[in-house]
Amino acid sequence: TMGRKNNTQVPDFILLGLTDSEEAQRVLFVLFLLIYLVTMLGNAGMVLIIRLDLQLHTPMYFFLSHLSFLDLSYSTVILPKTLENLLTSSKYISYVSCFTQMYFFVFLGATECFLLSSMAFDRYVAICNPLHYPVVMSTRFCCSLVFASYSIGFADSFVNVLCMSRLHFCDSNVIHHFFCDTSPVLALSCIDTNDIEIMIFIVAGSTLMVSLITISVSYASILSTILKITSTSGKRKTFSTCASHLLGVTIFYGTMIFTYLKPSSSYSLGKDQVASVFYTIVIPMLNPLIYSLRNKEVKNAFIRVMQKGEGSGH
Repeated sequence: TMGRKNNTQVPDFILLGLTDSEEAQRVLFVLFLLIYLVTMLGNAGMVLIIRLDLQLHTPMYFFLSHLSFLDLSYSTVILPKTLENLLTSSKYISYVSCFTQMYFFVFLGATECFLLSSMAFDRYVAICNPLHYPVVMSTRFCCSLVFASYSIGFADSFVNVLCMSRLHFCDSNVIHHFFCDTSPVLALSCIDTNDIEIMIFIVAGSTLMVSLITISVSYASILSTILKITSTSGKRKTFSTCASHLLGVTIFYGTMIFTYLKPSSSYSLGKDQVASVFYTIVIPMLNPLIYSLRNKEVKNAFIRVMQKGEGSGH
């Protein structure tokens, strides 16, 4: 193995993608392109409406605009390359591009975990301590939470890429996936990846657990508060403010845990790719739909912004 270690770095990787059949590739191309356009429009629209409408300048919508920004970036890290691979027969991705994609993917994913925790905490304060809400969720505190989320995401991805850059690739450069995710790239290494896997597992696991515990505790408190409300309409009204967040969180963590918290030896192409498609491509599109369609405030704000635009147009 020592002799082979010298010709280690492969100049680029080949992303096998989701399917070999050309017809399926064309169908997926059209489907993913539509999803990408909806994702970009939906998330950019949310950011704009929250920026432009003063009534949405509240902590909940401040977090939501960052969530939309993350989803927009997340899609852009993965989808354009995937679309290019579906359309052209060349499936190359350079070594640097591959690691850049992995870095941003982990960075945005980890940041989203902690942003979702911040949103859960925001709902907890709003429902369980409504009188203290303006004091607790001050602009400064909200900015700190968002800054902390990005910082933790940055640290996570830094550790991840630092570990991954110690790998040596000598045999195969074919990634059995449609983007540079950690497990499929780890599978190509010709040195033992045990320590690196443990390190990545600890970082990813602690990120998921800390943010999940925060969310669970917040929602347990919210639930007990809702159950104490005597009127049914009061219960329903209070629950509806966090139902959309709960739905978003469940889908996000469900697929994340399904994909990552299991050993890479059990990495199977079919099942894992379906889960990956779900949280890298479908969820960023669903988030603005989940948060805006269920939400009268966003709809009203949209109407207000449109009317303002018409008013200034005349």
